[in-house]
Amino acid sequence: MDQSALDLVRDTLLITLMIATPILGAGLLVGLLISLLQAVTQIQEQTLTFVPKIVVMLLVAVFLIGWITVKMLDFSSFMFTGT
Repeated sequence: MDQSALDLVRDTLLITLMIATPILGAGLLVGLLISLLQAVTQIQEQTLTFVPKIVVMLLVAVFLIGWITVKMLDFSSFMFTGT
């Protein structure tokens, strides 16, 4: 394969990970806290883990939408212009 194609794939994967990491990290942290709470209180309700994670991940995504947009626009500009 051409080296520039490999660089493009690497850059694409890195920007994807950079954008997804804060959202997934928030979901992981909330899931861990809810799991600890369930272990302490012995409440084993399945929906108790999903609803708070979804809400927190959505809030983090809304909070970071400006940063995500800038990263996506910069990457799009790089893709079309090469600079």
